[in-house]
Amino acid sequence: MFRTSAALARRFFARPAAIRTNGNGGKSGSRSRRLLVLGLLGMASAPAATAPGQATGAPPNVLILLADDLGYGDVGFNGGKTIATPQLDRLAASGKVLDDFRACPMCSPTRAGLMTGRWPLRFGMMRAVVPPWSEYGLPASEHTLPELLASAGYGQRGIFGKWHLGHSRLDQLPPARGFTRFIGHYNGAIDYFTHQREGELDWHHDQEPSRQEGYTTDLLGSAAAAFIREAPEGMPWLLYVPFNAPHSPFQAKPEDLKKYGNLTGIRRTYAAMVDSMDQAIGKILAAVEARPDAANTLVLFFSDNGGVSKAGSSNGPYRGEKLTVYEGGTRVCAAIRWPAGGIDGGGHFGGRIGYIDVLPTVLAAAGATPPADLDGIDFLPALRGKASLPERPWFSYMHQSDRAHASVHSGEWKLVAHGNFFAENPRRKPAMELYHLADDADETTDVAASHPKIVARLAKRLREFGTWQKPGVGSYDEGRAGFKAPKDWRIEK
Repeated sequence: MFRTSAALARRFFARPAAIRTNGNGGKSGSRSRRLLVLGLLGMASAPAATAPGQATGAPPNVLILLADDLGYGDVGFNGGKTIATPQLDRLAASGKVLDDFRACPMCSPTRAGLMTGRWPLRFGMMRAVVPPWSEYGLPASEHTLPELLASAGYGQRGIFGKWHLGHSRLDQLPPARGFTRFIGHYNGAIDYFTHQREGELDWHHDQEPSRQEGYTTDLLGSAAAAFIREAPEGMPWLLYVPFNAPHSPFQAKPEDLKKYGNLTGIRRTYAAMVDSMDQAIGKILAAVEARPDAANTLVLFFSDNGGVSKAGSSNGPYRGEKLTVYEGGTRVCAAIRWPAGGIDGGGHFGGRIGYIDVLPTVLAAAGATPPADLDGIDFLPALRGKASLPERPWFSYMHQSDRAHASVHSGEWKLVAHGNFFAENPRRKPAMELYHLADDADETTDVAASHPKIVARLAKRLREFGTWQKPGVGSYDEGRAGFKAPKDWRIEK
């Protein structure tokens, strides 16, 4: 197995002198049997042989850090100056900044694509988030990242944070989807101090409600660091840390608020929440860097969507925000580091990649065979400068109120559509906007009228994309009337 000395690890991760600022399918019984087989395979597997994405013969530890509603311009490595993010800046300075990393404009779809490597539209999870009263969740027919890594020898697979991919049945919860350890919450927008959603406790250790006290960001950072410290050497591990910060409700600790006395209102609280998350990430990275296999740990950080303007967040130079398909809603702050895999030393990568690419990239690094039906790609060869990214359309979609919104990127062009764009001959014609991102990355000038052929070509791609859609999550308020949360959000069926 790969080893590196503590001195070598310190060299890799030393703080730089200066940092650049700029309907579910399947049955629960069949799922349990499949997970048992995957777990047994993982226990029996030897380290995978070197695969095209690997630089060593040992599969890396994998750490995925996910922020919730963090603005593109609210981190130092993207030019933010208001909020202190020294740990994230250090990660970026010792790895690579991903300048054009894509997410969905809202959180559940991003998490669904991250876990599966597929457009969430294909299994009913791209239209909207999973609200507390929804009975829909990530279908059992979809293979998840932890399930696939189990068969590649990853015996420890933890999730600490927000799940938000279904919570109405036991077979939708993290322990049934390939994770061996879970601390966190099922729903979004829980109280940071009481851990409640809809008046009930939503904080769990595995499947049991937990009355653990503390600020959620601190608890997640400590739990993740402990997982890393306790993970045995000689066996790679997966750790997924989906923070609920800095998503609403806007709640911060007094000691963090004191740092931002120059700010007011929600912006001050938001800044303190981001700062707290950065501190927690520092604890997690310190635990990684204390291990002898630190350099063979692949660390990926990104936000699940753009920031929210009413929270005072900044999406840098980009138009729009969360719940829009403009750049500010879908181009998110991101950085990656894997010294043993050749991803280190600072710098930027400008290729268009995103959330559906996480699973195939991690599987390639692990030497694992990916499923045949993935939409995402392994971007490691391009990141290392060994290959070009393939030409492919990049889609975004959401349904807000009674109107759908979507976009498709193709090369330097981006089409934005509002309305019934999936129909070939809709009764009401959708509004179409065209932007030449190479010259207009902030989407200020709609040039659709000047390029009707490009509009027609990209509109056809959107209609094709729409044919993949499957029923699933409905409108946000569907099922809300008369809903009462289960006691302590305990799921027993």
